[in-house]
Amino acid sequence: MKLQLIGVNHNSAPVEVRERLAIPEWRLAEACRQLAEHPGVEEGMILSTCNRVELIAHLKNGSGDLRAFLRDYFQLDLNQFERHLYEYREQDAIRHVFRVAASLDSMVLGEPQILGQVKEAYATARAVGAVRAQLDQLLTRAFAVAKRVRTETAVGSSAVSVASVAVELAKKIFGNLKGKQVYLVGAGKMSELAARHLLAHGCTSIFVANRTYDRAAYLAEKFDGQAIHFEELYETCDRGDIVITSTGAPHAIFRPEHGELFLSRRKNRPMFFIDIAVPRDVDPEMNKLDGIFVYDIDDLQQAVSAHVADRKKEADRAEAIINSEVERFQARIQTLDVVPTIVSLQDHLETIRQAEIDRVRGRLGPLTPDQEMAVDALTRGIVNKIMHTPIRTLKTAAREPEAITLIDQVRRLFNLQQEEGERERKSAASKSGGGSGARG
Repeated sequence: MKLQLIGVNHNSAPVEVRERLAIPEWRLAEACRQLAEHPGVEEGMILSTCNRVELIAHLKNGSGDLRAFLRDYFQLDLNQFERHLYEYREQDAIRHVFRVAASLDSMVLGEPQILGQVKEAYATARAVGAVRAQLDQLLTRAFAVAKRVRTETAVGSSAVSVASVAVELAKKIFGNLKGKQVYLVGAGKMSELAARHLLAHGCTSIFVANRTYDRAAYLAEKFDGQAIHFEELYETCDRGDIVITSTGAPHAIFRPEHGELFLSRRKNRPMFFIDIAVPRDVDPEMNKLDGIFVYDIDDLQQAVSAHVADRKKEADRAEAIINSEVERFQARIQTLDVVPTIVSLQDHLETIRQAEIDRVRGRLGPLTPDQEMAVDALTRGIVNKIMHTPIRTLKTAAREPEAITLIDQVRRLFNLQQEEGERERKSAASKSGGGSGARG
């Protein structure tokens, strides 16, 4: 399997870079389709969240370049982003996928949301045919590895989340959350989780504004809150002491003039904005207003960093599980890579055996059934003895780094690539009528 993974995340790039490469949910399916159709790409998947944008592809014969896809898709000069990009291939790509799914690469170590996001990205890519055999095996195993990490370690227990950090920050600003009102802009899962935490810590009411009003009404009903039509956002947002915003807007929807308006209506009572959108919903200039406090996704990362050390021992146990799973998966893939060569070798020698029997049959004269069986057993035994050492060597080497080189040598030695090409051409000719013009 020729794998390439390229991306940016909260560790490699600030939010202003990540938002340039973010792909909104409504464009993700088409982006995956284009990735799978990109030259040199056999299969592909895209994961785009507030903390990361990653592309992974199974390449045709090791060709293809995901940087070229990024450049073409976003129509940008990648030189300005190069220092923020990371790239993994083969075993390192497998390890990264496993770590991401197991939440070992998350801003908040052990948070459970990332596994659901990876599953959604996988389902989207699979639905458009961008994920098939090879990536399907990889992602299916990644989900099993994530479950094993969560089951066998405590890395996810009492995990600090963006939602819990939001509560801590809100307490620092307001002192006490009793009676505070929460205003959700966008009705996504992360916003819902943050609202749930805030209400559990004393906030009394909630407002929900969403571009799709039915979704806003559904979420507001969960919390016995009030749904707001999105076009009434600026007339009503000042009701919220704490505003959690996470829309798919391509640009900021809250700017300094909006903040000034809100403060005047609130008689300068403070407002706390938690911006977990990428691209950001809140213009950073809003933070300069007295009484407006804005935290974006990178600010939240700094707030949780102190909590990560507490779970380092469990993280080390999880990393050991990941390493063992990577070795197991790669060994399985390499074993599968060797199977087509073994089958081709068996077919090749069987073809030679049958051809030789047919060639000498005329000189042998009529054979009794017992003689036919003896000839068949003799020639088959010779072929099996010839095949024994190459097949055993291939199977033994399947788990070693030089497996691919050995496979190529065996295929060249027995001329298997040319044999397969001839079979494919004959098969295609038979399906098309062989070009004989015999069309009835």
